[in-house]
Formats: sequence, C-alpha cells, structure tokens
Amino acid sequence: MSINIVTLIGRVGTDPDMKYFESGSVKCKLTLAVNRRTRDNEHTDWFNLELWGKTAQIAGDYVRKGKQIAVKGSLKFDTWSDRATGANRSTPVIIVEQLQLLGSKRDEADVDLSPENF
Repeated sequence: MSINIVTLIGRVGTDPDMKYFESGSVKCKLTLAVNRRTRDNEHTDWFNLELWGKTAQIAGDYVRKGKQIAVKGSLKFDTWSDRATGANRSTPVIIVEQLQLLGSKRDEADVDLSPENF
C-alpha cells in the first residue's frame, strides 16, 4: 500500500499563472508560503502548486497574491536536464485536487482550521 497525500494551509505568493490549451484544458501554477514553527523561531517554506481543470479556473478567478488557501493533493517531482551543465535537476510540485479559499488576514481569527472542516 502507498499513500501520497499533501495537505497545506498558507498564503499565496504570486498571482495565478494561467495557461489555456487548445484542447480546452486549463492549468494554473501558484506558489504557496507555509510557516513552519521550530523550537526557536518560525521559518517559511515555499511550495509550487499545479492545478488543472475546474479547480484551476476557480483559482484563476478568485485567488490572488496574499490570499490564504488550503490545498489537498499529491506530491510529484518535475525532472529535467540542465542545459548549461547537463546535470539532472528536479523540483517538488504539489498537484492540487482540492482547493479551499480561506479568509483574508482580517478574517483569519474566525477560520476554523480543524481537520473535520477540510
């Protein structure tokens, strides 16, 4: 048995990068900043998100830089060969299956982030 599930809540780092294909498919790319607390302080981790279809269209219509969102999806690695050095490179990407729009900074105190509500 294998499990590949990623759940993140954070703030969008860029406005949606939308791509429309002749086939009718829609793709959206976003970055997401998620704060990670350590014993001494807090660090920000950045994640690349990829959304497709209706979920991508919703993100394009309603998501903007700074908006707080919750996503659920799976992890994949994009790989390529570096043109300059020929070295193999990779970067993690979250393939988003579920998108939830959360409140603004003003509304953050009113959002219930318990697992039952996601």
